[in-house]
Amino acid sequence: MSEHTEADPSPYADVEAALRDEFAGVHSATTVTRCVEAAHFGALEVTGYAHPSLVERIARKHLHVLALVASERG
Repeated sequence: MSEHTEADPSPYADVEAALRDEFAGVHSATTVTRCVEAAHFGALEVTGYAHPSLVERIARKHLHVLALVASERG
């Protein structure tokens, strides 16, 4: 059994990269990372697992909501 270390890539690295590209110009990379992390923990709490596709869907919804709020603030 291998341990996860700082050098190991995140299991969500591809998810983060895709969402950074999708939301470029809307959200910073830091915001995308925070949404992915929040989605990961939320999925674990609610379903007991955090498959990358589930984390991606949740994080994308978070990012859409944040964009909507930002646009309403003008």
